[in-house]
Amino acid sequence: MTTSPLPADSRIAFIGGGNMARALIGGLIGRDVDARSIRVAEPAEGARYGLAAEFGVSVFADNRAAITGADIIVLAVKPQVMGDVCSGIAELVAAQNPLLISIAAGIRVENFRRWLGPATRLVRCMPNTPALIGAGVTGLYADASVDNNGRSRAESILAATGATVWIDDESLMDAVTAVSGSGPAYFFLLMESMIAAAENQGLSASAARVLVLNTALGAARMACEGGEDPAVLRARVTSPGGTTEAALKHFAMGGFADLVAVAIERATDRGRELSNQFGG
Repeated sequence: MTTSPLPADSRIAFIGGGNMARALIGGLIGRDVDARSIRVAEPAEGARYGLAAEFGVSVFADNRAAITGADIIVLAVKPQVMGDVCSGIAELVAAQNPLLISIAAGIRVENFRRWLGPATRLVRCMPNTPALIGAGVTGLYADASVDNNGRSRAESILAATGATVWIDDESLMDAVTAVSGSGPAYFFLLMESMIAAAENQGLSASAARVLVLNTALGAARMACEGGEDPAVLRARVTSPGGTTEAALKHFAMGGFADLVAVAIERATDRGRELSNQFGG
C-alpha cells in the first residue's frame, strides 16, 4: 500500500471537475488520499454525479459550498472565467486563508491577488495532458508568500499525475506552457508525419502505427530512465554512413533545430499575450 502524499486531515476542494481535475482526483485517491476529504464544485449536473459515482467524493453545484472548510483549493476552470470564479469566492478565501493551486494556463499571481486579496497564497501550475494517464509533467511556481509546507503540499497533489519541476521565475511559466503544456502536440505531429511517411514507403497503416508509436515510447523511456542525455543516445544510434545518419542530415538541411526553436518561441510569445488578455 502506498503512503498518502498529504497529511491525513487535509481538506481539498476542487473548483471545476473537468478532465485535469478528474486526473488529479484519481491520482490522489490512488495514493490513498481519503475520498471523503475531497470536495468538488462542478456546474454540469451529469459531470457532477459522475464524479461522485466514480470516486466517492462530495460534489456541489455551488463553488462556495464546496470550498467551505477547505485548507487547499484547486482552481481547475478555464482562464476565461477565472476572474469571475475568484470574485465569487473572494470573501471565503480571505476568511479561511487556504493554499490555492491554479492549473489554469496564463493567469499570473498578481491577477489572483487582485481578485482575491493581497494575502492570497497561491501556487501556479502548468500540467499537460499525459497527466490524464498518470504520465504527465507539471511546472510549478510560487513566490515567497508560500512556505515550504505549502510548496510540499502543492507538489504532492500535482505529483499524483506525474513528474514535477519548480520554476523560480514566474515569467518563465509561459515557456513551460510552450514546452510541456503544448509539447504533446509536437510529438503527436511527429508521430503523425512518421506514420504517413511509413505508409508512403509501402507499410500498412496498422504496421506503420505500431512501429512509430512503440518507437516513440521506447525512445522516451530510454531518455527518461537511462539518465543519459538525448544527444548521447542519438549519437549512439547514428552509425557513420548509415541509414540514421542519412535521415538526420536531411533533418539538418531542412533547419529542423531552428524550426523547433522558433516554434517554441512563438508558443511562448502567444502564452504571454494570453496572460495579458485573461488577467485583465
